[in-house]
Parts: sequence; C-alpha cells; structure tokens
Amino acid sequence: MEHTEADLAQLLHTGPFHLALRTALAVRGLPLQRVQHHLAHRGVKVGVTSLSYWQQGARRPQRPESMKAVRALEEVLQLPGNSLIRLLAEDSVVRAEVERPAGRSYRSLVEVSGVVERLLAELESPVDGGLHTVGHHERVRIGAARELVGRDSQHVVRAHRDGIDRYLAIHHGDPGCDPARVQVRAAENCRRGRVRWHRETGVLVAELLFDARLRAGETYLFSYGFEDGTGGPSGEYVRGFSFAGGQYVLQVRFDEAALPVRCRRFAQASAGAPRGGRSDLTLVGRHRTVHLVEQGVRPGLLGIDWDWA
Repeated sequence: MEHTEADLAQLLHTGPFHLALRTALAVRGLPLQRVQHHLAHRGVKVGVTSLSYWQQGARRPQRPESMKAVRALEEVLQLPGNSLIRLLAEDSVVRAEVERPAGRSYRSLVEVSGVVERLLAELESPVDGGLHTVGHHERVRIGAARELVGRDSQHVVRAHRDGIDRYLAIHHGDPGCDPARVQVRAAENCRRGRVRWHRETGVLVAELLFDARLRAGETYLFSYGFEDGTGGPSGEYVRGFSFAGGQYVLQVRFDEAALPVRCRRFAQASAGAPRGGRSDLTLVGRHRTVHLVEQGVRPGLLGIDWDWA
C-alpha cells in the first residue's frame, strides 16, 4: 500500500503508535537496518528485531532505553517532537479506560461491563476490535413519551490490523429497555450479522459485517441504526471513544410533544470520573434539535444530557 505525507500526518494525530511508526518508515523510505544505523550514531542501541516488532504492534516500547530510542526515532524520521511518545501514552490510556465505543448511557457502565465482555466473547471479538474512529455522525431521536426511539450512525473507521471485516455495535437502553425487541438496521456498506443481548441490563451487541476485508491503515465508511422505544424516560446520551482523533458529531432530536427545558453537553475522562466541559445547548425551534461537534476526540466519554419540566 502506498503511503503519503497526509496519511502520516493523520496517523500521528490519531494513532495507534505501531501504525504511525510503520507509515513513517514507509514515507521516509528507510529500511530498518538503516534506521538502526542512524540510531547507533545517536548513541542509541536497538535491534532490528525490536524495531520490526514495534512497527507490527507485536511489542511496545516500555523500558527507559526503549523510550530513549523512540525519541531518537522522531529525529531520524523527521517527525514532530513527542509525536510518537504521545501516541504511546494515549494507547496506554485506551487500555486503562474504555475498551471500545458503546452507545447510550454510561451511568451503569461499571455494573454492565461484565455483561458486555461476555457478549463480545460470544461473538469472538478481539479486545479492541481492530478499528478506531476517524469520523462519526450520530443522530438520536427522543419520542413523545420522552423515550429513546432510536439512533442512526454514519461511521468512518480505520483498521490498525490486517483482515478486519466487521464492527460490533453496542446498544445500552434506558431502564426498562427490552433488548429482545430492539431492531438493528444495517444500512450503507454493511449487513447485519449475529446479535446477542442481556435482558436484565438492556444491553445488546450487534455484529455488522463489512462488504470488504480491510488492511491495516485502510478506512471504511458504513451506516447502521437501532430502533428502540422500549425503555422509560431518557435523560442523556453518551458515547465512548477508545482512541484519540477524528471528528464526532452528536445530534439529539426531540418530539414536539416533549421538549426539554434545558440541554447541556459534557465530557468525562472515564465512566467513574466527574463530568466537565459543561456548556448549555440551544434547542433549535423548527427542527427541535441540539448538537455537539468535537473535532479531535480524546479517549473517554462525550455526551448531552437534558432536564424535563
């Protein structure tokens, strides 16, 4: 696959580390033996095997000597200072925080995390899914009974491993949700696969099969949705992000028979962290919507909540 400076700039922003390193090596046209030679001239000793493992994602630089080598790599590959170091730090946050994107409320994420893990295991999913978000536009619909009627997503992802051909979408309904009655819609560039749910927690996991098998670095655009309407009154919508980078747009539309008195956006570093970044959102009259736009998301949570009269 041909890589460009634009590809490299994007990956230095979004990560992951190993894919950014591999792309930098390709764009600069430097074989690993030559890179090792340049590092040695800077007083840094690292084996070709270690460099190969780093760019494949098989191993990660962790020891102090390895981190010194990464800083030297930034010089050799003519990359911005700390660009690779930052990606390593963000990848660590990913493993410590949210494991993968999930829809709906995270208020009880701690309680349902075990359920989600079991459902993902049933669908034989790897821990990170092999994908991270480049862009995501999500539309949420709230009905006349203040219920979550449904949500639609147009999603652009990038593979950070070869052979990725599916995405697992997680839906977490409001209290009272019956996941057995939630409908999964596979729209553009995907088709519905297996679906698993847990009735007590209102969690549903749907397998969306791509029309192509991706190679590492390739992007893919697909659309899907959930039709719910089975839960009680809704008071918020939250989206989790496993990887940094990319744009996220969330729009919430309310039925004219049930308009909230106040809407706010917020952010959280993790499910148990305090909410910050709060700001009021203005409800647009004719379309009865509020929205947020985040140009470069960080690992963690973003959402909108609202108050009823």
